[in-house]
Amino acid sequence: MFVTPAYAQAAGGAGGAGAIAQFIPLILIFVIMYFLILRPQQKRMKDHRNMVSALKRGDQVVTQGGLIGKVTDVKDDEITVEIAQGVKVRVVRATIAQVVTQTTPAAANS
Repeated sequence: MFVTPAYAQAAGGAGGAGAIAQFIPLILIFVIMYFLILRPQQKRMKDHRNMVSALKRGDQVVTQGGLIGKVTDVKDDEITVEIAQGVKVRVVRATIAQVVTQTTPAAANS
C-alpha cells in the first residue's frame, strides 16, 4: 500500500531534465513576444522621435488631437502651429502625429 523509500528516491532523481524541458515553451513565448511586439514598437518610437526632431518652420503637421496646421515657430519642447489665418496654437512637440508635407530647403545657387 505504501511506496518504499528506495522507490521514492529513485523517482525524484529523474526530474532534473524534465524541469529544463518545462521552461523551453516559456522561453519561446518570450522570444516570439520580443519579435512580434517589442521590437516593432521600439522601431515605431525611434521613427517618431526622428520625425519630431526634424520638424522645421513651414512643415504642415497633424497633431494627435486632429488639428492640421503649418509650423510657424520651433522651440525646444514646443512648436507653434498656425491652424487658420492669424490663429496660432502652441503644441508640445511630442504630440505631433504626422508630418503631411515637409518644406525643402532652397537650393543654393552655384
